[in-house]
Amino acid sequence: MRNPIGVCSWALNVKSVKELRQLCNQLKINTIQIACGDPFHASWDEGDEMPEAVLAAGFDISCSMLGFTGEDYTTPQTIHATGGFGPKHLRAERLERLAWALDRTIKLHLTDIMLHAGFVPERSDEDYQPFLSTLQKAADLAHQRGITIALETGQESSDHLLAFIKEVAKPNIRINFDPANLLLYDKDEPLAALRKVGHLVRSVHVKDAIRPTKAGEWGTEMPLGQGHVNIRDFVKTIREVGYQGSLCIERCVADQTIAIRDIAHGIEVLQQALAE
Repeated sequence: MRNPIGVCSWALNVKSVKELRQLCNQLKINTIQIACGDPFHASWDEGDEMPEAVLAAGFDISCSMLGFTGEDYTTPQTIHATGGFGPKHLRAERLERLAWALDRTIKLHLTDIMLHAGFVPERSDEDYQPFLSTLQKAADLAHQRGITIALETGQESSDHLLAFIKEVAKPNIRINFDPANLLLYDKDEPLAALRKVGHLVRSVHVKDAIRPTKAGEWGTEMPLGQGHVNIRDFVKTIREVGYQGSLCIERCVADQTIAIRDIAHGIEVLQQALAE
């Protein structure tokens, strides 16, 4: 099936593979992106046995996801300071964490992992080259294991991200496209950005949002169809750029009941868009 509908495991606020299986059954979907395991994207009760439990549960898995301990999404400023490979003093430690996640990805029988790289500095910034070098090291770690890294959109414009990936110059650095993040960070127009970077997209989050009303503040995430992404046109554009992978719904709310309700609604919205 082209563009199967899926869900990000962390969007369901689960703690165990058993609970994930139960909720996916309830939602009548089997396609997922799976969190490797971290404070923000599920610390699995199964611990080191998580990959075996996931495989035994029979999911169709598009990729794994890595977040880093210490990332703070309270404000755009806090995540700018703490996100991905941005903090200079944490880069070596986070490369080690990436190596762990890559090994877990292999155990999950996957070839793709996605993550937030952190805010890409401007090319004129003195930290641009060190940041670039860090991403090249990350790419090499993944290449040694036969894995592609998909950088999630949001923190920079599509033009800036494209230029950066070109300079990284590693064939296994690609994109996880999240249209809502471009609105939440107030960085770009989602559909125009997708047309620019579509040839590099390896995985997709389907999420909706409205832009912030004040500079320097977060936009507001919304249930699918209630924000500014325009889900119907987003699906059309996905097809235009030739992406044939899964469309995994992400909903970032702490209340599990609300998350499940909104994801169920999102599945209906996507089904209608895909049927057109």
